[in-house]
Amino acid sequence: MNGLIDAFKQNFIEQDRWKYLTNGLKTTLLITLFAVMIGAVLGFVVAIIRSTYERTGKMKILNFICRVYLTVIRGTPMVVQLLITYFVIFSSVNISKLVVAILAFGINSGAYVAEIVRSGIMSIDNGQFEAGRSLGLSYRETMISIVLPQAFKTVLPALANECIVLLKETSVAGYIAIQDLTKGGDIIRSQTFSAFMPLITVAVIYLLMVMLLTHLVSKLERRLSQSDRR
Repeated sequence: MNGLIDAFKQNFIEQDRWKYLTNGLKTTLLITLFAVMIGAVLGFVVAIIRSTYERTGKMKILNFICRVYLTVIRGTPMVVQLLITYFVIFSSVNISKLVVAILAFGINSGAYVAEIVRSGIMSIDNGQFEAGRSLGLSYRETMISIVLPQAFKTVLPALANECIVLLKETSVAGYIAIQDLTKGGDIIRSQTFSAFMPLITVAVIYLLMVMLLTHLVSKLERRLSQSDRR
């Protein structure tokens, strides 16, 4: 017992090493929050372009660009994308590493959000489009007023799960020397030469955050299923 207390003091109390974890947690949450925003906007735009092409045959060039984007992003590892973004794309630009990470994770998330939303849009029956047309609505107005609200409700749990995945993926941000939560634990390990306590603590923090988000997603799914039965 005394050994655990001494290890706790050494890893977290001495020299205020606990701040590496709290500051790292703030960075992790910041990256996740803004990356989710970018991913959502980018994903919805790509999904609308792709679904419009599949239903109408329009936006052929944009659809081709979107398909290339989806193929490249979904076919390469997140770590490699992060390294390319920082060391290749922004190598000659004086830009914050945090901004680079947000862009890289946001662009990556956008590819997965796009496919989630596209599947939701394509799941809506063609009768909904015909109903919109019969009311005198254009394709764009039908999409915004009728289709997207229904599709969004359908894919909302999947989008929430994508946020959980994104939160965990940000743990590789340390590859470009960002002091996120994982990097904070690794810094403590390098100073105390004790790997067990700081790394287990990092794992527990991630686990608690994921459990909380999973609980919220489950509540959301239950509410959606209840509203469908009414």
